[in-house]
Amino acid sequence: MIQWKEERVIPVPIEKVWELFYDKNIKRTMPKVEEHTLIEKTETEVGAKHQQTYREGKRLETYIVETLAYEDKPERKHKQIAFVLGKAFEINLSFTLEKVDEAHTRFIYAGHNKGVNFVGRAMLKLGSEKSNNKVVQEYMDRVEAESMK
Repeated sequence: MIQWKEERVIPVPIEKVWELFYDKNIKRTMPKVEEHTLIEKTETEVGAKHQQTYREGKRLETYIVETLAYEDKPERKHKQIAFVLGKAFEINLSFTLEKVDEAHTRFIYAGHNKGVNFVGRAMLKLGSEKSNNKVVQEYMDRVEAESMK
């Protein structure tokens, strides 16, 4: 299993950063997501389900993303999602925003990627921690850059 928890302070108000986590803005932070369709409940509810299609090279993967936690308070925003990718990886992601002051937001990105079968576990063992850290940092950089637009 691969786990991570990274944080950084973004010089942007919390509400502006939070907008990036609305369904309509998902492609701004996750450009490889081709489709993101709500199929159950609303996007602001725990238990909401989305059908998501992701492109990796020429391959398309479609899976169901479930919202496990959702909090939208003035001082703190939090969203946690989980999905199984390619019948091989169980992915759990959480995005937390904390208001530092009127112009700064602490962004905490945490998650884990777990192999659910032999192939998934083997692929995670073969992957490097360095490349996983690079993916996490690229995502955080994209959130910061998009929030500053």
